[in-house]
Amino acid sequence: MIDKIQYIVTKETNPYRNIALEEYLLQNVETGTCILYLWQNRHTIVIGRNQNCWKECKVDELEKDGGFLARRLSGGGAVFHDMGNLNFTFLVPKEDYDVDRQLKVIVEACHLLGVHAEKTGRNDITVDGRKFSGNAFYKTEKSCYHHGTLLLHVDMENLSRYLNVSTDKLQAKGVSSVKSRVTNLKDFCPEITVELMTKKLIEAFQNVYGLTAEELREDELPKAVLEEKYRFFSDPAWKYGRHLPFTFRAAKRFGWGDADLQLEVKEGRIADAVIFSDAMDETFLLQIPEALKECEFRQDAMKKSLQSIPCNTEEQKEIIKDVETLLKEE
Repeated sequence: MIDKIQYIVTKETNPYRNIALEEYLLQNVETGTCILYLWQNRHTIVIGRNQNCWKECKVDELEKDGGFLARRLSGGGAVFHDMGNLNFTFLVPKEDYDVDRQLKVIVEACHLLGVHAEKTGRNDITVDGRKFSGNAFYKTEKSCYHHGTLLLHVDMENLSRYLNVSTDKLQAKGVSSVKSRVTNLKDFCPEITVELMTKKLIEAFQNVYGLTAEELREDELPKAVLEEKYRFFSDPAWKYGRHLPFTFRAAKRFGWGDADLQLEVKEGRIADAVIFSDAMDETFLLQIPEALKECEFRQDAMKKSLQSIPCNTEEQKEIIKDVETLLKEE
């Protein structure tokens, strides 16, 4: 049960340092505590754990313009961040993880500003049918986080300029472009600022949990630990991901997300494998290439390897079935 709530607001705008702090908080949240972390990234594309950065965005153009490419721990799709965007993260022990309650804080903060927001689908918050907040989730053995974006006054031209969104994905959402699907909260609350939204989020956080929030100070956290995490998240090997000299590739969009499966086959066996996806269940996806490595490149052998992966949900069973169909494609 949550009996203590804390908040931390950082002035840092480097995405690697912000994601490093997020992971530190995840690993150190205390029993019975919920932390609300508020942060901003300057001129950044953040991609999901299993995404192919070169496919999802114009990396060279972004970096040429002084922007950052960052990869997060959670699954889901690519998002553009600038200083008109405010990011939030709820960090809690696993037993107290409650997405509906956490989302209620965001909706309540909007209501305090006179914006009639509502949760739609699995991970979006909208106003008048247009999205201003996308959410993603990550779990460890002991703790979880739920984080998302809040579009306050984001530069919509840059948002669509750097992102490569597939036609199939847009059609699945019933829209023709990214800009037609999203909106800034400033369009519904002209006086909104990052500072005002921050204040209302902390107020809503206290209202929803019925507790007084304590402030966590960033300067009291261990600098050496945060520096080590910063080096990890800024490492090109993490940011850009792996690229195989593949001999087999199949890609398709399914109900649970995109899948791009690449295999390196040597002497009839799968020497290496990688799957790129915007699926929300990032941990489960990571088991697929591991199961296929060293497997014979035969339909029956690959199917057997995939079916050895434990499935705890119907969606996970669906993912395995769909990946099996990908392996039949050339």
